[in-house]
Amino acid sequence: MNKVVVTGGIGYIGSHTVVSLIEKGITVVIVDNMINSNINTLDGIESITGVRPEFHDIDMTDGTLLHRFFDLHKDADAVIHFAALKAVGDSSQQPILYYRNNLFALINLIEGMQKHEISNLVFSSSATVYGTPDFLPITEDHPTKRGMSPYGNSKKIGEEIIEDTVNSAENFKAISLRYFNPIGAHPSYKIGESPNGVPNNLMPYVTQTAAGVRKELSIFGDDYNTPDGTAIRDYIHIVDLAEAHVKTVERLLEDQQKSNFEIFNLGTGQGKSVLEVIESFERMSGQKLPQKITDRRDGDVEQMYSSTERASNDLGWNSKLGLDEMTSSAWEWEKKNRKI
Repeated sequence: MNKVVVTGGIGYIGSHTVVSLIEKGITVVIVDNMINSNINTLDGIESITGVRPEFHDIDMTDGTLLHRFFDLHKDADAVIHFAALKAVGDSSQQPILYYRNNLFALINLIEGMQKHEISNLVFSSSATVYGTPDFLPITEDHPTKRGMSPYGNSKKIGEEIIEDTVNSAENFKAISLRYFNPIGAHPSYKIGESPNGVPNNLMPYVTQTAAGVRKELSIFGDDYNTPDGTAIRDYIHIVDLAEAHVKTVERLLEDQQKSNFEIFNLGTGQGKSVLEVIESFERMSGQKLPQKITDRRDGDVEQMYSSTERASNDLGWNSKLGLDEMTSSAWEWEKKNRKI
C-alpha cells in the first residue's frame, strides 16, 4: 500500500484530497499547523472514510521539526504540498510573512524529502502565476508573470524552486497543479470550506451572507468588459479537484510523466461571472442575498478561464460537476456546519 504525506491536509483542498486518497486505498499522513484550518476536520474525514489519518501538528518553517517528521516517515512514496498562507489581500499587507511561510516551508520540505530519498512531489500552485492573461483560454504554455500579490508571486517562485531542484537532481520528480477557483463541498457535507475570519473568496462570503453571518455581499465592479459587467472566473468543484490529485499521484508513482517536471491546469474550461455564481446560489438555495456593487479591487483580473486539454489527455482527468452542484453543496455544508 502506498503512503502519501499531505501537508496542509486539514485545510479546504487538502481535506477533500485526503478523503479521495483514502478511498483509493492509499495511506495518508497529514502535516498541518492549523493556522487556517480546524482540527475537527479530522472527525469529518474519519466519518466519511472510516479512517482517521495520522496527524502531526508541525510548523513547516521549522526545518528541524520537519526533518524529525521525515525520520519517522522515510517510507513515504510521495508528498502533496498544500500548506501555505493564501489570502491575496492579506499578503499585500504582510508580504514578508507570506514569503517566509510559503517559501521557507517549501525549501524545508524539499530538503527533507531529498535527505530521506522521497522523490515524488505534487505542488499546489495557482492560476495567479499567469497574471493578467495574454489570451483565453489559458494553456499551460501561457507565459508566467510576476504575481500581482505576494501570495501569487510566492507560487511562481515556488514553481521555479521546484523546477531548479528537478533539473539538478536526477531522481526528483514533481508535478505542479495550477488551480483556478475551487468551490463547493463534499457530498456528505461533513467537510467543506470554512475559513478563519473574514472570507477572502467569493463562495464562503456568499454562504455566510445567506446564513446571516455577513450583513451583505459586496460585488467588486460591474463595469468590466464582460456580458454582465462582473469579473469572470473558472470555478471548479472541490471534489473534482481532489480527484485530480489522486490521478497526479498515480502518474508520479507509475512513472508516466513526459518530463520530470510537469504542469497542469485544473479548471472546467468555462468562465462564469460573479453574477452567474450568485444567480445559481440563489436559485439552488432559495435564499435572496443582500448585495451591493462596490469599486473594483486593485489587481483583480477581468477574465480568467483555463484550457483543460492537457489534463484531459495526459492525466486522464476531466471535471464532472457543474456550477449548480458547486453552489448547492457549498450551501448545504454551510447550513450543516452552522447547524442552521
